[in-house]
Amino acid sequence: MEWGRLMSGTVLCLLISRIFLVIYRFSLRSERPLRRDTDTCSLAIFLGSGGHTAEASILLSALDFSRYCPRTYIFSEGDELSSRRVVALENAQSAKNTPLIGWSNYKLMRIPRARYVHQSSLSASFTTFKCFLACVHLITIAPLFHNVTLGKPFVDLLIMNGPGTCVPLCAAIMINRIIGLPTPKMVFVESFARVQSISQSGKLLLYIVDRFIVQWPEQIALTGDRGEYHGWLV
Repeated sequence: MEWGRLMSGTVLCLLISRIFLVIYRFSLRSERPLRRDTDTCSLAIFLGSGGHTAEASILLSALDFSRYCPRTYIFSEGDELSSRRVVALENAQSAKNTPLIGWSNYKLMRIPRARYVHQSSLSASFTTFKCFLACVHLITIAPLFHNVTLGKPFVDLLIMNGPGTCVPLCAAIMINRIIGLPTPKMVFVESFARVQSISQSGKLLLYIVDRFIVQWPEQIALTGDRGEYHGWLV
């Protein structure tokens, strides 16, 4: 009995230590080597509804689609507006750059919505957990069967700009990091509408994502100097 408690306590301590080590490691800023002009980067972007999708579309329109490919657009179930915006954006970019490889290399992926408007906290816990399981399948399980190259994450880079459903998505990525599986780099771009405060999603993910970008200089002080300000991006 005593040995069982001792082993359980040891495993729990090791797990907690591993979690804090992973969070500490990825919360540190580091100079990353720049990609060469000929390198490509597989990209995923999470789209929230309404204004979040509009801002994400503006961010995407500034990218070189021939380099950032393939592209995976992740959005919540029932968000048909985001799917239509993505198709319209891809068609517009493809029409302007037909000869270039990579412009039409994209796919849409739906995940369950973490929380609905006016949903109670009790029922939201169940829908959030359902969303988390779907994210685990997307991040961890599916790449094991579909990736030709072992040891590669489902994408190289994940971009988010604030919607709450991105929290379960990042939690699934953290599970991979804790157990040592490959993960994408996470970039959180705070919404342009946030001027004097940080969103709830941003507060939760501040020390988890690889880079935290704000669009107002006043927000730098609110991020414990983890935030990066590069002017208005949308």
